[in-house]
Amino acid sequence: MSAKSPLALVKEKFGDKSKLVEAIRSLAEGLWIARVNESKGLEHVSNAKLLRLHATFSEVKERFGTRDKLIEAVLEQQSRVKDAGLRSKLELWPVPRLYDTYRSASKRLRDEKAKGAAALKTASASHEKGEKKKSIKKKTAATR
Repeated sequence: MSAKSPLALVKEKFGDKSKLVEAIRSLAEGLWIARVNESKGLEHVSNAKLLRLHATFSEVKERFGTRDKLIEAVLEQQSRVKDAGLRSKLELWPVPRLYDTYRSASKRLRDEKAKGAAALKTASASHEKGEKKKSIKKKTAATR
């Protein structure tokens, strides 16, 4: 079975492209940085890009509510909440880039925690082996 084309997905979920553009505009309030060429507008953006943009805006709106809260979450993940320079730099980024940065940092933190837990488990296991060897040595020394 082949994947549906972006046009088929737009027709299935929204009816037509103009309704998708309106859905994006309604989600974009409080999230959007106006970077669209006004003479062309969102109507001239490809269906695939519009679908990705809608999915990103929906997720960000649901998880964070506003663009400022997303920026704050990125700064917290990087432990740089007080860094005004980074904050001003992030405020210039579009929402998809900010959200991608947030997801990447989340994955990196999750992987670091998993590695830390695995290292702790390995260290604990090697410590137990060392204790067993010591007890065996004590038993053999006592029997001599």
